[in-house]
Amino acid sequence: MLNSGYLDDFQEYLLTGRKCSQNTVSSYLSDVHLFAVFLEVSSQLSLASANHEHVLDYVDSLRKNGKSAATMSRALASLKCFYSHLISLGQVRENPALDIAVEKKEKKLPQILNGKEVDLLLDQPQAFDAKGARDKAMLEVLYATGIRVSEMISLEVEDVNLAAGLLRCQGKGKERFIPLYPAAVRAIADYLEGYRSELIADPTETALFVNMNGIRMSRQGFWKLIKYYQNKAGITKDITPHTLRHSFAAHLVENGADLHSIQEMLGHADISSTQVYAQVVKKQLKDVYNKAHPRA
Repeated sequence: MLNSGYLDDFQEYLLTGRKCSQNTVSSYLSDVHLFAVFLEVSSQLSLASANHEHVLDYVDSLRKNGKSAATMSRALASLKCFYSHLISLGQVRENPALDIAVEKKEKKLPQILNGKEVDLLLDQPQAFDAKGARDKAMLEVLYATGIRVSEMISLEVEDVNLAAGLLRCQGKGKERFIPLYPAAVRAIADYLEGYRSELIADPTETALFVNMNGIRMSRQGFWKLIKYYQNKAGITKDITPHTLRHSFAAHLVENGADLHSIQEMLGHADISSTQVYAQVVKKQLKDVYNKAHPRA
């Protein structure tokens, strides 16, 4: 009954004091209620009697029951807020949820293609017709530049300078220029000079890459294309539209490019986002060592 009073008061505080949405209030109340049940069942204690060890035991019980790190973090946030409120009312002296954090799982490293797999994938589109020429140009652009798929489908014809071998990308409010290797230049030139005019529905269309209806390519349309070519190539890795971006960056690291240059080409605001590719390369080297060394 006492716990019920705490929860009613907490609900009022969230609604009037913090102006929380109903969904947030429901989540906080549910989290605190579940902790109250845990305390009652395990220790026959009220919410005001809980200490640091009780909260640790509760988080451990959530982990053992298979709750995700996000769920456990939210439960802790709710308890910290609840006990901060009780402290402000003078009903408890310390916040038992303070200084407790959920150990985050190590971030999964991005999957990349090796050199042979990249070659196999890029060789799938046959530039014998408009669709094949367009698809080959798109795949070559992604691997040549490492741009995001959203950036690729936003490209305009004027963003490509074939004579200079450069592509202008305007992603996330920042303009950057990225080199194109010769095979990518040829693929784009073949598409632009021989086939794009066949595809566009309107002569005034400015999009570099269009679908078979003659309008700008969509993310969903490209996703279907890359899955098609993955299956056609017989590549068992799960390739996503981002896979060529990851492969581009990892292969540059592998071949000695400095991280700041890669950061610039990828358009990362923070170098830490780029450093993950150094970890990918290190992991690959370790895997090769473990498989190949006779005493590994």
